[in-house]
Amino acid sequence: MSTVITGDIGGTKTRLALANVDGSRVQILHEVTYRSRDYLQFTDLLAQFLTALASAKLEIPAQIALGIAGPVQGRVVSTTNLPWTIAADALQQRYGFSRFILLNDLEATAFGLPALSDEDLLTLQQGSPTAMGNQAIIAAGTGLGEAGLFWDGAQHHPFASEGGHSSFSPADALQFSLLQYLQKSHTHISWERIVSGMGIVSLYEFLREYRQLPAPVWLKTELQTGDAAAVISTAASTRRDEICIETMRLFVCLYGAEAANLALKVMSRGGLYLGGGIAPKILPLLQSPDFLNAFLNKGRMRPLLEAMPIKIILNDRAALYGPALRANSKLAISS
Repeated sequence: MSTVITGDIGGTKTRLALANVDGSRVQILHEVTYRSRDYLQFTDLLAQFLTALASAKLEIPAQIALGIAGPVQGRVVSTTNLPWTIAADALQQRYGFSRFILLNDLEATAFGLPALSDEDLLTLQQGSPTAMGNQAIIAAGTGLGEAGLFWDGAQHHPFASEGGHSSFSPADALQFSLLQYLQKSHTHISWERIVSGMGIVSLYEFLREYRQLPAPVWLKTELQTGDAAAVISTAASTRRDEICIETMRLFVCLYGAEAANLALKVMSRGGLYLGGGIAPKILPLLQSPDFLNAFLNKGRMRPLLEAMPIKIILNDRAALYGPALRANSKLAISS
């Protein structure tokens, strides 16, 4: 058994935890959630967490591993949706850690899959009972993360990608209009622009204009005072507004289409996982035919996609389990 500081750093919130790792089991001993944008730099947040551990008379371990929403380049990462740059060597020296590991956030979640139980997963598609091979993971939240897991015949090896920033490709007249609408504000339209929390808002604003239907007063008020994406999702689930309903249906269809794009590129015969904060909140929508219809709508590749198991990760601690397991693996020796 070993002890590690593990972290999940996202554009909206950052979670740091003290964890014990025993094989594939991760026990969270102390966990704190921070609003990421309340801190000018990650160093300030980390210092606050270490002080909290000391105040609680908890021993600070020698190793730390972080999953971060951004591309890791060597021992440095600049977060995609935050103005932070995290340099492992500088922080390791400053705080005296013997090991400091940086992972892409989806790569980190992929490392956390072995720590999940059946209760932590919901099956959307059973797939083939003999499914085996590479796997993929896609996660819509503040942004859109994607990663793969290479199967070497004995075990899976997670690897990062920035596939969420690849170019959005419209599939019908409505989606072409969406692309043209977004091009008025952005020079590059990535999948993250539409399959994410901010994407839900963009889809809503597009459809409101496209359908030429004014928003009711109550909805305008809630959008101005609350989390806009959550307001739209709730209005859709309670069927209070037809544009919100269409927004979430379009979101789910686009999520399915991009999930299939990833599955085909990774050749994830071993299965696809949906992570992130949005999926567990919209389970009925994902379980409706829209997601799978869009996922399977790849022409001659439909049989290949039908054979892939699809599971939703319900336990949001997977992103904390992953860095902890990575720190305790043989791979960590060179980190």
